Amino acid sequence: MTFNDDSDISKGRVSRRGRTAGIAGGGGILLVIAVAVISQLTGVDVSGLVGPLTGGGGTQQGPVDTLEQCDTGSDANEQIDCRMKGAAASLDTYWEGELRGYEGSQIVLFSGSVSTGCGNASSAVGPFYCPPDASVYIDTGFFDELETRFGANDGTLAQLYVVAHEWGHHVQNLSGAMEGLDRQSTGPASDGVRLELQADCYAGAWVGAAETIEDDAGRTFLEPVTDQQIADALSAAAAVGDDRIQESTSGQVNPEAWTHGASEQRQAWFETGRTEGPGACDTFSVPAGRL
Repeated sequence: MTFNDDSDISKGRVSRRGRTAGIAGGGGILLVIAVAVISQLTGVDVSGLVGPLTGGGGTQQGPVDTLEQCDTGSDANEQIDCRMKGAAASLDTYWEGELRGYEGSQIVLFSGSVSTGCGNASSAVGPFYCPPDASVYIDTGFFDELETRFGANDGTLAQLYVVAHEWGHHVQNLSGAMEGLDRQSTGPASDGVRLELQADCYAGAWVGAAETIEDDAGRTFLEPVTDQQIADALSAAAAVGDDRIQESTSGQVNPEAWTHGASEQRQAWFETGRTEGPGACDTFSVPAGRL
């Protein structure tokens, strides 16, 4: 996705812990919901990615950069950290208009490890949303892994799909969708998979409306999405499908172990959101055979 150069992204709540922002770069509930169920360090499917999260919350030691230098869409187009800030500004604005009682989230960028309201996490868990502190955590090096290890297309919408998916978990946290779910079961129609597919759908809903979302001055944050950019997002959704990950790591596909959904499911629900909006994202009412 391409930001309009003169759009105002200054209200996006993003910070980087541990080091200053770079000009370029790569690219559970009540524990952590990770967008990828694979260790970047070992390449092994680790469905229990909450394992690296231990201890209480807190703030990672080291400097915190609040990205004050990221003001415009032009900055977002040039710098990945600023792109995250632009995404946060657009996502907050979109969901304020869609969800009654909406409260904003924030993105915390980090490298290596981070301390969160859910505990301590390493980059191995991939991007994740932490409900207790209502924050999305991203090591932007994951975007390189998304392409080189997971096989997704390169492209900004592949990156922003990941952000919007995690923001979808924030919407679920606010709406109560996370409450009363069966956390232990896995499989293609499990509550965990339904939750992840709904987040994919919410990501698609934002993409579908992105070119209409305006800053305080009435300028749209983003230019119209192109067919190639949509293809990039669909490629990213497929790359983190449980079946794709299982096949690449073990050579076998075991649907009963799925926690996030198959590639086809993830793509389909992203497209449902993109073409029909968030009202079509009730994955919990869909019969198992049609999910």
